[in-house]
Amino acid sequence: MDAHFQPARTGQTANHPATANTGERRTGASPWAVLAIILTAVFMQLLDTTITMVGVPSIQASLHSSFGEIQLVVAGYMLAFACVLVTGGSLGSSYGRKRMFLWGMAGFTIASAACGAAPDALTLIVARVVQGMCSGLMFPQVLSIIQVVFRKDQRTRAIGLYGATIGLATILGPVTGGGLIDLNIAGWSWRSIFFVNVPIGLAALALGAFMIPESRQDGHRRIDLPGAALLGTGLFLLVLPLVIGRDQGWPAWSFACLAVSPFVLVAFALYERRRTDQDAGPLIDTTLFRLRPFTVGLIVCLVFFTGIPSFFMILLLTLRAGLGYSPVKAGAVTLGFAVALAIGSARSAAVTRRLGTRVLIVGCALMIIGQLGVIAVMDGAGTGLQGWQLLAPMFVAGLGGGFFIAPVTSVVLAGITAKDSGAASGALATVQQVGAALGIAVVGVIFFGLLGTNASTSSASAVPQLRNELTVAGVPEQQQPVIVAKFDACFSARAHSTDPSATPAVCQQTQRQLAASPAPAAVKTAVAQAIDGHAVPAARLDDFTQSMRSTLWWQVAVFALALVLASRLPKVRLDTADTMAGGA
Repeated sequence: MDAHFQPARTGQTANHPATANTGERRTGASPWAVLAIILTAVFMQLLDTTITMVGVPSIQASLHSSFGEIQLVVAGYMLAFACVLVTGGSLGSSYGRKRMFLWGMAGFTIASAACGAAPDALTLIVARVVQGMCSGLMFPQVLSIIQVVFRKDQRTRAIGLYGATIGLATILGPVTGGGLIDLNIAGWSWRSIFFVNVPIGLAALALGAFMIPESRQDGHRRIDLPGAALLGTGLFLLVLPLVIGRDQGWPAWSFACLAVSPFVLVAFALYERRRTDQDAGPLIDTTLFRLRPFTVGLIVCLVFFTGIPSFFMILLLTLRAGLGYSPVKAGAVTLGFAVALAIGSARSAAVTRRLGTRVLIVGCALMIIGQLGVIAVMDGAGTGLQGWQLLAPMFVAGLGGGFFIAPVTSVVLAGITAKDSGAASGALATVQQVGAALGIAVVGVIFFGLLGTNASTSSASAVPQLRNELTVAGVPEQQQPVIVAKFDACFSARAHSTDPSATPAVCQQTQRQLAASPAPAAVKTAVAQAIDGHAVPAARLDDFTQSMRSTLWWQVAVFALALVLASRLPKVRLDTADTMAGGA
């Protein structure tokens, strides 16, 4: 489900070839025990992303956060991860992979505690960005450590367990997160999804300090901190206004940021080109972009990965806020996709041996069919939609995800020399995370904008039932239009509000007028129940399903573009070793 969890090719680290490890300090610990410790980090990182999406409505209600702020909670983590990822690999090679892993784990654990204790949305966003930075520092060390502690004949099995851990976390993430929120341990509600990382992180730190051997690369590799700063600045200038611009009414600064971001990213590209020409340890080796298959492959990944995380964000929001599902029930709806993703990943090696790079076209096509299936189900079911009805089309989409995500590393890196494979892998993982963050930002603008646009038609769909209930409650027919008009105004104000947990002024006024009405108490109770208990949930359901259905056409367009781009890749066959190494 998440883009950055892709293994490097066998015999290489995530960011550097594994042939230059020096300074090893063997601890005598079993390599399998070491593997269990480092895979804990992988599991936590992936689990934390999907868990957060399930907890969005609970976080909004608790912290009174806007839609833009909640998008930053998700996208800020991904962007920070992307910006630190390649630098983290260089730091590990230069200063010690164990050291960087432990520093990353310590920071991730502390940031998780800060997320759980966050008193407001801003604190949560900052803590999530720190979490992402620490993940970017920690993650590149995992495959490097596997190369160090395992013999060559054991390495394939170890990488297989690495992939299985990814699959397990993908399947369990939404359901586990939903279960933790529903259990409401110690009254923590959504906070428990972050607090659960603390004891796990502390245990991994204690064991890792004694059991993980230290290793680093020959020579001192210069760290491209200015490049990382330029990349991070350019990306945040692009994503930030897309995420919170709507909340602020699209002020001048939001357009200024969008206008400046391309220049910062161009400056980054020119700076990286100069460092490459000077052989000064660039963040991204720009000579790789002379290879057309690699460049096209990166663009394919950037486009494809804008689609999946953003899809799950609007799906889980619709299930929870629209259909009123509990967190665990909403998480269960994603199981069809996750199980199919695991099946598709497992079968992708055989398919890739037959189709070569064209396996990515198959993956994109299945994703399109799955998304169209979701749209068709939602069209047919209307406001009677049930989560289980989405399982079949999501299963098809999950197969597509497996056929794309598992082999994409081998496909994109086909033809890359061993010397350049580390830099290429790092660039690929960074692009995947950037795509995920951009997708969430763009879909947020579309989806949350549609919630306001569709509010009038959605409230109108609930009016006939509301009138019937008002008649049953004994409200005279001549008074009903006034109540209906106030309901429509209140619902529209809520739909346009950036904070869904707040009560708009027009709604407060309606509540005061109803309370002051001379009507009998039983009538006032019946009217309140007709509006808040039936009309509002019905209109909200119609609004969310309409808006999601329309937004999904953007997802279809994204995967269609990815398919067209994938068709431009050279049609080559990949051998078994490359295929298996590239998949999760």
